[in-house]
Amino acid sequence: MNSPRFIRVFVILCLLLALPLSSCSQKADLIQAEITMEGGGVIRLELDSSAAPITVENFVKLVQDGFYDGLTFHRIAPGFVIQGGDPDGSGSGGPGYEIKGEFSLNGWKNPIQHARGVISMARSRDYDTAGSQFFIVLEDAFGLDGGYAAFGHVTEGMDVVDRIAAVPTDGSEHPLEPVVIQSIRIL
Repeated sequence: MNSPRFIRVFVILCLLLALPLSSCSQKADLIQAEITMEGGGVIRLELDSSAAPITVENFVKLVQDGFYDGLTFHRIAPGFVIQGGDPDGSGSGGPGYEIKGEFSLNGWKNPIQHARGVISMARSRDYDTAGSQFFIVLEDAFGLDGGYAAFGHVTEGMDVVDRIAAVPTDGSEHPLEPVVIQSIRIL
């Protein structure tokens, strides 16, 4: 066999074999989750551990521990976000610890933009104060980019998110009737 031709064929075969392997490693960074709402409705999520590994690991651990089961979406800000994951339901509770904020203002390169359907971690003023509270973006909110740890997006069920966003609230963005998360599961 002609040596240059053999090398070209060998290189092409190596590249073809490498493509499925690289797509497999990218898929390994994506974790599927499902939020089931009390009273019906399912929101499916794809979590991206390559963008925010600490955040995804923490969320998955809380899900596996059943932490979110029975909690509420305690904040509904129409046109902005729905927020849940507070065991107190007040907007100031958490799991009893805090994690590093994975966003550019905190020295972390996170490529996920806060577009409609993105899931991100809530925090207080300090960058490393996220714990269990998360929000789903209702409309593009790119002003949040770089300041909050986005870690995935809704793949199915934005109609459910929109139904939650339409629930009547008081003057403090708290729903008048509880919007209960029956369960969150990792698929």
